[in-house]
Amino acid sequence: MKLGTTGPEVFPLGLGCMGMSGVYGATDDAESVRTIQTAIDRGVTLIDTGDFYGMGHNEMLIGRAIAGRRDRIQLSVKFGALRGADGSWLGVDTRPVAVKTFAAYSLRRLGVEVIDIYRPARLDPAVPIEDTVGAIADLIKAGVVRHLGLSEVGVQTIRRAHAVHPVSDLQIEYSIASRAPEAKIFPALAELGIGATLYGVFSRGLLTGSRPESPGDLRRHMPRFGADHRDRNGEVVTAFRRFARDRGLTPGQLAIAWVRARQPSFLPVIGAKTVAQLDDALGALAHHLSADDLAALDQLVPAGAIGGERYGGDQMRHLDSER
Repeated sequence: MKLGTTGPEVFPLGLGCMGMSGVYGATDDAESVRTIQTAIDRGVTLIDTGDFYGMGHNEMLIGRAIAGRRDRIQLSVKFGALRGADGSWLGVDTRPVAVKTFAAYSLRRLGVEVIDIYRPARLDPAVPIEDTVGAIADLIKAGVVRHLGLSEVGVQTIRRAHAVHPVSDLQIEYSIASRAPEAKIFPALAELGIGATLYGVFSRGLLTGSRPESPGDLRRHMPRFGADHRDRNGEVVTAFRRFARDRGLTPGQLAIAWVRARQPSFLPVIGAKTVAQLDDALGALAHHLSADDLAALDQLVPAGAIGGERYGGDQMRHLDSER
């Protein structure tokens, strides 16, 4: 498949690597490298990261994993998030000078000469999107970036960015538990010929039964995993898992199959941390949901069935995609 009209050809699933840098609990670098390399050997082409995942750890990990395999993949890199030495989040910086600096460091950490898709992780309210996109366009002209991407922005921002330089794809959260982009964002992408890379397909493990266990697990601060929504969401997830079992699927495979059936022209990006999780996700490609299956799932898990926002209140208020 192709990411929009201007993006690269990609395998039907992408691999998101954020979870390999401690965001969702304990990780193992050796297993992470093995997972990335196995994904590439199984045909996966798009590898997604952010320069702030593990404050550079994720990019260096990927750099190790793709050595000798670079010509078989596309690297999607997000930038802009600022972090402190204690791991705290300090805001966003997408000024042109910062864009070019972030890119230089990413190239070095990844051990590559070019980034395939480069995108601001969030909209910087202090910087016009035209300025940020112009800086990425300069990097494209210089030959160190191939395509422009966006992440978690709304329709007006998408249009403004696309008017400066063609956008290959928008990265945005989408799953049976998070369907807001269907209303305005997806129609705009279709109109403009822009693709989408869809993350959060498992709703950060909620749909597959994963729960935050370690103190450093980011999900401890996410409303959907909180006590206020535990009973309601537990009932919905139990019904979802039963539906999967009745059709010979794992919950993860059903989550992927639903996204692929609902948005066949867009690319699900799966956050597998282990080879076993990767194998399960790839198994979804052999399963196609029927119209009857989709209708039944809409009855079982209608839009809004999962309680709680996908991020905490402060983050939700700053998401351009939610405006």
